[in-house]
Amino acid sequence: MMEPSALQTAWFFLVGFLLVGYSLLDGYDLGVGCLLPFLTEKEEEKRILIRAIGPFWDGNEVWLLTAGAALFAAFPPVYATVFSGFYLALMLVLFALIFRAVSLEFRGHDPKRAGLWELAFSLGSWIPALFFGVALGNVIFGVPLDSGGEFRGNFFTLLRLFPMTIGLLGLTTFLLHGAAFVALKTDAPLRDRAKKTAVKLWWAEALLFVACLALSFGYLPWARTNVPAWACAGVFVVALIVLNLAVGWGKDRLAFLMTSLMFLSLWGVAGAVQYPVLVRAREAAFSLTAVNASSSPLSLKVMLVIAAVGLPLVIAAVVFLHRVFRGKVRGDDSGY
Repeated sequence: MMEPSALQTAWFFLVGFLLVGYSLLDGYDLGVGCLLPFLTEKEEEKRILIRAIGPFWDGNEVWLLTAGAALFAAFPPVYATVFSGFYLALMLVLFALIFRAVSLEFRGHDPKRAGLWELAFSLGSWIPALFFGVALGNVIFGVPLDSGGEFRGNFFTLLRLFPMTIGLLGLTTFLLHGAAFVALKTDAPLRDRAKKTAVKLWWAEALLFVACLALSFGYLPWARTNVPAWACAGVFVVALIVLNLAVGWGKDRLAFLMTSLMFLSLWGVAGAVQYPVLVRAREAAFSLTAVNASSSPLSLKVMLVIAAVGLPLVIAAVVFLHRVFRGKVRGDDSGY
């Protein structure tokens, strides 16, 4: 396999950075959406959770659009293969995200059907939280591609043991991230329920991580000696242990930082295992890599300059937004 150039490597990690940013930011509001029916007992508590993510969710989803745009610009064959091969799964995710956004707006203006909109909001959070991990598991495990990069499978091809286990691990991480966010942004009794939920989810996270690790020995033999992947896995284990301690100590900010670090380390494992492959094919010769699927050097260079200017501004805007809306959300706050 040819080694990628510096530009191709930069864009491989830049796309990864955008996906990490999406996971960290939209991850907590997806987690809150999934947990909404299980953490709340009355209308006021539902309003508090929705207000907690209200200032952030739409801006967070922009990171997913930006990651898709970056993938299209830097690695167009990968974009074409993934969006055509995973068409049904991605359409389910797209409609889930649409209904999720619509439900947040309609819930406040259609009180007679508030329960229906809450269901749409919750389902619209569960589906992406699961399918994003399943998609990642497939591009790591390998999908049936022909010599032209065309996907030669169907929707059920994606639902294999290893990708589904990765999907469940990703889903549980979203849930933990959401529970940590709720504990950070609310007071009792919501905070107490979120902490109890985080303890239960912690065990599921640990078991699924062990399951993924065990399956990777059989399904990903090339990853067994990957030192960066093992280092990131070690960071994940440390973050998981500290998370458990932080929840017990009532250190909500530390717990949220640890769930963020868990997302970061899992992406680190994926990036280390994949590099420089973007979509692994069952036949290695047909895999799409940063070398054979990239745009021209001129395109990569021009886009890198644009990213170097725009990305710091976006990060600054995210930091500013979270500083403005920092602190606890209470029942007497105005909003959704």
